[in-house]
Amino acid sequence: MFKKFSSEEVSAQNQVKASVQRRIRQSIADEYPGLEPVMDDLLPKKVPLIVAKCQNHLNLVLVNNVPLFFNIRDGPYMPTLRLLHQYPTIMKKLQVDRGAIKFVLAGANIMCPGLTSPGGALDDAVEAETPVAIMAEGKQHALAIGFTKISAKDIKKINKGIGVDNMHYLNDGLWKMERLD
Repeated sequence: MFKKFSSEEVSAQNQVKASVQRRIRQSIADEYPGLEPVMDDLLPKKVPLIVAKCQNHLNLVLVNNVPLFFNIRDGPYMPTLRLLHQYPTIMKKLQVDRGAIKFVLAGANIMCPGLTSPGGALDDAVEAETPVAIMAEGKQHALAIGFTKISAKDIKKINKGIGVDNMHYLNDGLWKMERLD
């Protein structure tokens, strides 16, 4: 999704009204209850919140020109990897084995066998169409953020095809863009 992403892909940046800002804050707080204690630091009420509209129905939530969250169409807000590395416990995690790491870092979707092999790990509580952090076997930080296509139980049962859509991964365009100026 963000493979060749750059600031040229941003078509409009709008400072949102207070009511829209409240709605964004509330939906992020509902999706990630672990962020509740630091929500005022992340999305301060007095600092203007900017939503950058990009191609392919993508929205970036910016605070002080730093992208913190993104969403597609009206889907759930997902944190950027930089934010996830600061607060690693906010998302449910799935782990891929060592063989899948290079493919995930190239932008490939996460296949079911990479999650169910001996190096992989699944959280059975993960439902279909849920944002998840993709961890790597033997690594501390997340290497990608994905959106599950099927539930973790179905990934175990079917063990074939794409299990998680890769939305944002290390060294993609959004990772390289620390600030949007």
